[in-house]
Amino acid sequence: MNFLEIGTTEKFRVQLISFMSSDKHIKEAIENIRSDRETTRELLDDAMKYLAADQSRHRDMGLTLAKYVETLQRSNEQLVKLCGLMSKSEKSDELSDKDFAQIFDQIQKSEDK
Repeated sequence: MNFLEIGTTEKFRVQLISFMSSDKHIKEAIENIRSDRETTRELLDDAMKYLAADQSRHRDMGLTLAKYVETLQRSNEQLVKLCGLMSKSEKSDELSDKDFAQIFDQIQKSEDK
């Protein structure tokens, strides 16, 4: 999907402004990120225990472990981006077109995975 589609851009902008202006939604986003991190961390811990029992299992678990670490990294990026947006919104009432494009692209990428 091309971010520059006129209807999509404006609809996304309105929804994002509404979302970011609500403390409830910000708290919900942070809670969702934390919950996802906790679940991923538990899965990663279980996989590491399975791997520790026999090192030959590494070839079976390597890709799975990499995906868990990748998921944790994405949640870190989401938290950093959210903090940056919150900080920016405190300094300014408007996000730039570049900010909207980055947010939209990040959402699209996470939906594709």
